[in-house]
Amino acid sequence: MVPTLSGRLQTRLVLLAVVGGLLTAGLAPVLPVAAPLADRYRAGYILLAAVALLGLGWELIYQFVMQWRWEKDWPTLFGLLTLAPEGAAVWWLNDAGALPGLPTPVPPAAFALDLVAVWLAVWLVSNGPLRVPCLRWRFHGGTFL
Repeated sequence: MVPTLSGRLQTRLVLLAVVGGLLTAGLAPVLPVAAPLADRYRAGYILLAAVALLGLGWELIYQFVMQWRWEKDWPTLFGLLTLAPEGAAVWWLNDAGALPGLPTPVPPAAFALDLVAVWLAVWLVSNGPLRVPCLRWRFHGGTFL
């Protein structure tokens, strides 16, 4: 099955909302940030929203590049490695103070811990357990709706 663009966009948003949201809820209290708990949660969810929104644009770029590949799809490992350019883009916005709602930029260690944990969890769920409760997901181009 080759996920359609619509399927990849839907899968990205659903997994970031569910898996990323739950993981961020658990990680926020232990992130190495010298801030009150409410600010830690706010920062974690703002970063999660930034990854989700910027990721929609990245998916359009990936769709364009995939048109030159023979099978019109990425190897599974590429999905994991896209952490680097997407993480760099969100880090740049974080560091520049361009993410609305963040009182101060998130420190590098907290940013890296949160991003890598969420990215790895979403990647693992999309390549394994998601196929159990969503039996028709892969036959419908990765769409949920």
